[in-house]
Amino acid sequence: VNGNSASAAEILAGAIQDTGRGELIGTTTFGKGLVQRLFTLPDGSGLNVTIQKYYTPNGTSIHGVGITPDYEVELPEEYAQQTNIPAEVDTQLQKAVEVLSEKNI
Repeated sequence: VNGNSASAAEILAGAIQDTGRGELIGTTTFGKGLVQRLFTLPDGSGLNVTIQKYYTPNGTSIHGVGITPDYEVELPEEYAQQTNIPAEVDTQLQKAVEVLSEKNI
């Protein structure tokens, strides 16, 4: 997970963490915990209204806070905004392999 993980990705991450089904590696998620709806008014203006809030299975609100991973691991700065990161420099992938190896998975 990272600061670009938001909305549904955060709900999944929170469910994995809260239920103990896995551990999260990366950096704190974005913190998008609201669902909003735009209502168009007759004069063409709009009103944006929060209609729902996201919570993890344990009832924790993620809005404005995000989800803190179990293992805080930054990517090298030059790869922080990329999606195709070579395995030999992907510090988060390397940590995941290390964690799995320690658990004999």
